Amino acid sequence: MNNKYFSFELQKTDPETGARAGVFHTPHGDILTPVYMPVGTQATVKGMLPKDLEAIGSQIILSNTYHLHMRPGDDLIARAGGLHKFMNWNRPILTDSGGFQVFSLASLNNITDEGVRFSSHIDGSKHFFTPELAMEIQHNLGSDIVMAFDQCSEYGYSHADAERAMERTAKWLERCYRAHENPAQALFPIVQGNMYEDLRAESLKRCLPFVKHGIAIGGLSVGEPKPKMYELLDFLQPLLPTDVPRYLMGVGSPDCLVEGVLRGVDMFDCVLATRVARNGTALTSRGKVVVRNGAYKEDFTPLDPDCDCYCCKHYTKAYLRHMVNAGEMTGATLLSLHNVAYLHKLMKELRESILGGYVKEFAKDFYAKQESGANGK
Repeated sequence: MNNKYFSFELQKTDPETGARAGVFHTPHGDILTPVYMPVGTQATVKGMLPKDLEAIGSQIILSNTYHLHMRPGDDLIARAGGLHKFMNWNRPILTDSGGFQVFSLASLNNITDEGVRFSSHIDGSKHFFTPELAMEIQHNLGSDIVMAFDQCSEYGYSHADAERAMERTAKWLERCYRAHENPAQALFPIVQGNMYEDLRAESLKRCLPFVKHGIAIGGLSVGEPKPKMYELLDFLQPLLPTDVPRYLMGVGSPDCLVEGVLRGVDMFDCVLATRVARNGTALTSRGKVVVRNGAYKEDFTPLDPDCDCYCCKHYTKAYLRHMVNAGEMTGATLLSLHNVAYLHKLMKELRESILGGYVKEFAKDFYAKQESGANGK
């Protein structure tokens, strides 16, 4: 499906796994899929400059509707010329609807079919979020991809509670669609339904009439065991539309990226890469490296022998350990740069393996390398 602003070109699908390689054409540039999207919640990817994100191959970043509405205000960003200009990022931007933050961060007063009344996590001020407001805020931000306002139900919800949240999400999607008027912004519906296959199928069915440029899978990676997430992705895979990008929200660990791609997912995002970097942990082709540990005090080798990012080319584990343990921001910056660069490299290699017809072999080799690092080989 396409208009003059958006189109998706599916280049190859692996016949055995369903892994997909494609190109998503947007007003701010093409996105080669599968793709990992760094998260810039507050109009910045923590610890990184836009020029560095561009240098390591970031194609699209994600910002947050709730946070930017609260501070500095989407009206201010609109007056600044929109989010792209405000944050000096000329490539695509996706904004999530704010629903997850409203339910997880804010002090809730009341959730109804009309919307959500809550207190700000910043100053306690009272607010009322509706599907229409979520669309208005994202319109002001000027992002390329906007998400429908949804209710993400927590892991452990009963079937009845999950069904109520799913029904509310479906009704809110209809209202988002009616309020969404900018053809230069692609609206993605979100499949909810918690861990229940019947609810997931019903949610997807309710989403399909509104799928024009892409579809998202929400409510996973929220505390459930990874095998359960994979089981639900296996269930959804044959039911999802094939002619638009499929976006798995909030997933970004290397193993979950590989498993998601093997189940036909095209787009991913997660704060993990920069969050663990600030705690002194690197994601590498040999598994996690916790550089603050004493084992690296005199380790003068790079983080990852397979990585050619600025951090790995110029710095050692010993230096990074010193930076982290001394509380220097340079440590978090270098580790953030490496972690995001590593995930981009992983996605690029997955894409190449799909196009080359060897994605299953690539996944097997990925796990072998991860295990060799965990075993200290």
